[in-house]
Amino acid sequence: MGDIPSSSNFFSPLPLFLPQTATLRPYLNAVRATLQAALCLENFSSQVVERHNKPEVEVRSSKELLLQPVIISRNDKEKVLIEGSINSVRVSIAVKQADEIEKILCHKFMRFMMMRAENFFILRRKPVEGYDINVQAQAGGLRHPFHGRDRQGDQ
Repeated sequence: MGDIPSSSNFFSPLPLFLPQTATLRPYLNAVRATLQAALCLENFSSQVVERHNKPEVEVRSSKELLLQPVIISRNDKEKVLIEGSINSVRVSIAVKQADEIEKILCHKFMRFMMMRAENFFILRRKPVEGYDINVQAQAGGLRHPFHGRDRQGDQ
């Protein structure tokens, strides 16, 4: 009877089952807090072309519209680069690849994702140098992710 946890404390011993989360938790909390701050986006029309809303993190037309890039690193192989601007944010993630099998798995997964990048509204096809996964969010895309597309998907 003592082997089965009660429903009230069923989820409390999870850190005992996953010991690596104790070292991972501060890293993930830092990433979460930085993303919450960086995702405070607003629509900002282009200063060059009328009726255009270009992602400033890509265009880089004006320095005052860009935030300082932030790198959060757990070690030299696991890191997150967060580049923010007034109307967009780009998040680049480097995944730890300790051995050849992990490198192959990561490469296959990223190839699979990049082939379907148009179905993911925020995934970029071409990664930033030194990072494995790149996503980019724009102010309008966060509010209306299905704008201009069929809500059931592209069939």
